[in-house]
Amino acid sequence: MQPKSAIHDIVADDFSALNQNILEQLHSRVPLVEKIAEYIVDSGGKRLRPLLVLLVCRAFDCQKAERIPLSALVEFIHTATLLHDDVVDESDMRRGRDTANNKWGNAPSVLVGDFLYTRAFELMVNIGDMKILKIYANATNVIAEGEVLQLTNIRNPKITEEQYMTVIKAKTAMLFEAATQSAAILSGATAEQEQALADYGNYLGLAFQMQDDLLDYNGDAVTMGKNVGDDLAEGKATLPLIRAMAVGTEDEAKLIRSAIRKGGLEYLNDVLAIVQRTGALEYTEQKALEFANQAKASLACLPESIYRERLAHLADLAVQRKN
Repeated sequence: MQPKSAIHDIVADDFSALNQNILEQLHSRVPLVEKIAEYIVDSGGKRLRPLLVLLVCRAFDCQKAERIPLSALVEFIHTATLLHDDVVDESDMRRGRDTANNKWGNAPSVLVGDFLYTRAFELMVNIGDMKILKIYANATNVIAEGEVLQLTNIRNPKITEEQYMTVIKAKTAMLFEAATQSAAILSGATAEQEQALADYGNYLGLAFQMQDDLLDYNGDAVTMGKNVGDDLAEGKATLPLIRAMAVGTEDEAKLIRSAIRKGGLEYLNDVLAIVQRTGALEYTEQKALEFANQAKASLACLPESIYRERLAHLADLAVQRKN
């Protein structure tokens, strides 16, 4: 399924080639592998990370054929993390549909995630750029560490804002950064431009994740395709809760600490009232906006073009979106 937007339209031909490449690379001699992989890849996602690759390449006027498999491998890595995340989080719904683990079970979901990881590295080898390979080898390690770190923090209300930032930089922003930096390398960018594009991806990823965490407390389940309060139910102390505990009353902080330790949704309504009263949602929104603005400032290294404009617009959309 190809997402539709004005941003996608300016790379429509590349996106069509990307979708075709994804379908070709999902082929497997094992029917269940192909079935689950196609289900999750075609589940209505934004394809934001491969879009970043294509836009950055176009911003440098890069016409190399390798831009298509590079964008595909980013999507495969992202999809693999989703499959594994849903097993770890015991999620039953994503993007308004049953998760793969809810539909086929945990073991097949984990193994198909592994298949997508290895297929992604196969594509990297075929691209043949050791610098790009090194970026993604590091990124996948950092993402895995971020997921384990988040897992060890479950039901721990003592998480600081600094620790929270460490987790989201690793588990979310790292792949955004790898996508934009690798596209810059493929496009022959200067060292300064490469670093600026890496910064853009990092800041964009941070803003994106903060908006996700914000929507968990003020979003709409139908629009988001997942349940409101999922993070609280899993015992995750994200920025809205961290901020509310820091500035709320002792009784409010005590209630949130209890809710995090217990997990579930028993205290959801009380927690929602507290994050609203303390301004924790506005605080999170402002932090996300600051990172989005830093992302846009990082694009000054690029020549002016419609592709640079769309990259800047993506930073705005990251903090304006409702799903």
